[in-house]
Amino acid sequence: MPKTVIIPPDSGVPLAPFVPGTLADGVVYVSGTLAFDEHNNVVHIGDAAAQTRHVLETIKSVIVAAGGTMNDVTFNSVFITDWENYAAINQVYAEYFPGDKPARFCIQCGLVKPEALIEIATVAHLGK
Repeated sequence: MPKTVIIPPDSGVPLAPFVPGTLADGVVYVSGTLAFDEHNNVVHIGDAAAQTRHVLETIKSVIVAAGGTMNDVTFNSVFITDWENYAAINQVYAEYFPGDKPARFCIQCGLVKPEALIEIATVAHLGK
């Protein structure tokens, strides 16, 4: 099965050997996404809601570059560093998925940079 690498405009260079997204057989796989600027610096330090918005906008840019929308998202893997941020994260998350929600899980863990409060990996089915 052929696959297409998805790199939205203005993407930074990843910290490790991966790409922002891959499209295969109508499914977009979005790599774990943190609130990074184009130089891999964490933005909105200490603000879980703003980091969540940044992460979801970055994910949206990958899905749009692949030809989809956030309505195509079927699954999210959510990683947070502190349960204290859970309500703020969910409030922003709900804005991006106002109708039928995608399936997801959420776990607390450490992330690649200590200032990062959230990471999300996404699967979207474009139906193409």
